[in-house]
Amino acid sequence: MKNFNYKARDTQDNKVKKGVVQANTENSAGKLLLERGYIPISIEEIQEGSFMQRLNSRVPGKEKIVFTRQFATLIGAGLPLAQSLRTISEQSTNKAMKFVVDDILASVESGKSLADAFGKHPEVFNKVYLALIAAGEVSGTLDESLRRIAMQQEKDAAMMSKIYGAMTYPAIVLVVIILVVAFMLFTVVPQVEQLYRDLRQPLPTLTQIMVNMEQFIVNYWWLIIIVLVIVVLALRQYFKTEGGIRTADTIKLSFPMFNQLFKRLYMARFARTAQILLSTGVAMLDTLRISSDAVNNVVIAQSIDNAAEKVKSGKPLSESLKGEDYIMPFLPQMISIGEQSGKIDEMLGKVAQVYEDELDEQIRVISTMIEPILMVFLAVVAGGMVGAILFPIYALVNQI
Repeated sequence: MKNFNYKARDTQDNKVKKGVVQANTENSAGKLLLERGYIPISIEEIQEGSFMQRLNSRVPGKEKIVFTRQFATLIGAGLPLAQSLRTISEQSTNKAMKFVVDDILASVESGKSLADAFGKHPEVFNKVYLALIAAGEVSGTLDESLRRIAMQQEKDAAMMSKIYGAMTYPAIVLVVIILVVAFMLFTVVPQVEQLYRDLRQPLPTLTQIMVNMEQFIVNYWWLIIIVLVIVVLALRQYFKTEGGIRTADTIKLSFPMFNQLFKRLYMARFARTAQILLSTGVAMLDTLRISSDAVNNVVIAQSIDNAAEKVKSGKPLSESLKGEDYIMPFLPQMISIGEQSGKIDEMLGKVAQVYEDELDEQIRVISTMIEPILMVFLAVVAGGMVGAILFPIYALVNQI
């Protein structure tokens, strides 16, 4: 099957429509459009690797949430799949999302299942999304599955937004500190150094260090830039490797002050994903496999995979999770209660809510702690600058 961009006139409202149709040949695509009640104006094959196909990996998260909500609403209202997708495509203002929806529509109209149609775009729809689509399609509760997906996406986006928000203030303060230091280093320090040179007096040690730094940066700025670029590129390449990803994920779980925040984030993400999957009828082992990917941390994922192997051999999930690295004790305790009551999915939802609330509190605590730490750091930097600039001047005044 090939994809074709088309422009056609709708015989019902006489409006010109654009979209994507899937067929073996251009003639087949034209016949398919005529069967839908469209009069083809132009049909053009989408070449493999074209710009439009590459766009499917650039769909913003907000667009995916809007699409999911709209799709759930239309399906819940009783509209057929094809009509729902066509309506969303016509309303979409994002070119990347429109291309993906059109391609899904073309696949559905050519006879593919909805899960297979979504599965053609793994860069846009992750394994959790695809599993929920497949489960909803089989069980006949697609609208409910879509609402659950949208809810999970919104909660995940909200958590990440809070974390990024907590990092914004310290980042701004650090940038200001760097700019102030640069200003003092390149404007005030050279004047102090010139003053001492004119008076033929030796510079104090701290001031001499800053003068040496200033001169090194001025004379070798090109070398500094080259080294920084090489280091950044090397680190980026390293953190794309399996070992680099594991190192980065381990640092997140071990870094002082932030480790508890990340642990709660991953526990909440695992519990919320597992709750949604189990409540839609996904099998336990499939739930654990998909949830381990959704966590987005290879260290935590390894612990979940280890637990899945124990579950496979007959152990309860609560027992399987106990003792695994970085799995917080509250999670298996609550799952144990769920196993006894037969409501594991409900208990996982409560666990997710607890960790999300704790995450909010942890973010507030970190935000509160960062401010005095930055103030102390700023005081040390400012004190060093004052010592390097004012003390030499006072020394000269005393000598005079």
